[in-house]
Amino acid sequence: MASIELDGVSKVFPDGTRAVDDLSLRVEDGELTVLVGPSGSGKSTALRLVAGLEEVTAGTIRIDERDVTDVPPKDRDVAMVFQSYALYPHMSVADNLAFGLRLRDVAAHERRERVRGVAERLGIDALLARRPRELSGGQRQRVALGRAIVRDPAAFLMDEPLSNLDAKLRVEMRAYLSQLQRELDATTLYVTHDQTEAMTMGDRVAVMRDGRLEQFDTPQALYDRPANVFVATFMGSPAMNLLRVDVHEGRWAQLGAQRLRLPGPALDRPQATLGIRPESFSLANGEAPDGEVLELPVRMIEALGSDLLVHLDGEQSATGSVLDMVTARLPPRAPVQAGERVRLRVDVGALRLFDAESGRALQ
Repeated sequence: MASIELDGVSKVFPDGTRAVDDLSLRVEDGELTVLVGPSGSGKSTALRLVAGLEEVTAGTIRIDERDVTDVPPKDRDVAMVFQSYALYPHMSVADNLAFGLRLRDVAAHERRERVRGVAERLGIDALLARRPRELSGGQRQRVALGRAIVRDPAAFLMDEPLSNLDAKLRVEMRAYLSQLQRELDATTLYVTHDQTEAMTMGDRVAVMRDGRLEQFDTPQALYDRPANVFVATFMGSPAMNLLRVDVHEGRWAQLGAQRLRLPGPALDRPQATLGIRPESFSLANGEAPDGEVLELPVRMIEALGSDLLVHLDGEQSATGSVLDMVTARLPPRAPVQAGERVRLRVDVGALRLFDAESGRALQ
């Protein structure tokens, strides 16, 4: 396997659209790196640039420390798995798996051995004589994976490979793909718009927006220490609560008529954006230290079986300071009902602070 490196890579289309803007990141040998972001963030374009399916406007792409910026796709030694599977409908599974090897003039006996070995690994050896139309979605995806694996490339590029599967099968294939990648020790660049997929699969995750890299780190670091409000709201479901607050004495956040104690050193600014993860709330039973409790009316409850999502209305103080609606994640049998007021204790040590104007993290 090999590393993949993008150094200051940009892509500008003829109409002036800047799809990728000065992107720099490195996928280490054997690592699974996920590119995640909303539609139009440039993640699929970045993948196609690595594959050679799009021409780079500026910057350098290296695979296994070799500059491949201007190298044709067939000579980059990468294999791509597409969202649409891209199987040949008139060919059997065996012929689909062997197609790339045949193009490379691999001997027939070696082709058969490699196809059989990969099919057994993927659990599709009983399907080799079938056509794609006779397969389920999960089986087709395994064939698409097998066609990439059988080539034994330097790196794998995967463009939303699970998006066409139903929810249950997507979860199963997510776990299967993660296990397979570890077994193969395969350098993989993986594109998805699904932040759950990114969090559960990636060794590291690159969050993109409008063609630019917002943050590149481990999944837990992205969740715990987002670099800005975009990453804070994109990573996590439900999203982090973001509340515009007045800062008093550098240590207190005024939320409507209530206040919370701020973590870390004193802030030297009058306002900030406060981030609270839904799981940072718990029911306040009895007394609690000053600045660690919010009391709010419950608008709606969503029972998920494993927990409750409690949506609470904001309030407005006499001075006009407004507390926006917040969402709390509570245990499944928490004694909470819509229409009543509830006291919630806040884990103030888990609060995140962002600049009110730029959205960048302050702590």
